[in-house]
Amino acid sequence: MCAVCADERQFVPAGGQRWTTLPRLREEGHRSDVRRLEPGLHGVGVRPSLGIGQRALLVATPRGNVLWDCVGYIDDEAVTRLAALGGVAAIAPSHPHFFGCMVEYSRAFGGAPVWVARADRDWVRRADPAVRLWDTEVEVLPGVTLVQCGGHFEGSAVLHWPAGAGGRGALLVGDTATVVADRAHVSFMRSYPNELPLPAPAVRRIVDTIGDRPFDRIYGGWWDRVVDADGAAALHRSAERYLRWIGAA
Repeated sequence: MCAVCADERQFVPAGGQRWTTLPRLREEGHRSDVRRLEPGLHGVGVRPSLGIGQRALLVATPRGNVLWDCVGYIDDEAVTRLAALGGVAAIAPSHPHFFGCMVEYSRAFGGAPVWVARADRDWVRRADPAVRLWDTEVEVLPGVTLVQCGGHFEGSAVLHWPAGAGGRGALLVGDTATVVADRAHVSFMRSYPNELPLPAPAVRRIVDTIGDRPFDRIYGGWWDRVVDADGAAALHRSAERYLRWIGAA
């Protein structure tokens, strides 16, 4: 059994594990889905939906593009489309559940560095020279910063993109502070499928670590999970609500 599936944050379906390959997924009809979300930002997903249905984000900068949170599929169409958008200069997964095809994407773009939080290095199941470890905070390209918040995983991170949302700033969060269905709040969990909450100190650490960085928009890990405006206030409002309902406010 794989280490990720055996961990308490994940689960094995009642029918057991089912292993597959990229060629088999393509034979089954899966294709990459690249969409423009705003100036300088594209989503990279899979259709029909694969795994938990997450999508990656390609952040454009004057010094190259950052691919945030790899999906578990890559094909020639994705490589061609991303190359036309300027390629991939750096890859940054928020946490191990979104490592996906990070090595395949790296190799498709000339060995682009894959930035993995040192705290999560033991979850890298496929060693590769492209993997670079980082701690606390790192500017992967000028103007785009990875920030380690912990919580869901010890190395769980967010990506701060000050140029996003028309210059008002955007925060890409993955599952670190996941955007919930009302698209006006985020929430915090150790395990989403197994419904294990985070304790109060972990939630406070996430909010304190993000601090007063300017951002107006929050991009979660799925196509429709975006807090479009007032993101910084939404983060604080959400943390206060969460802490109140676990009796820690």
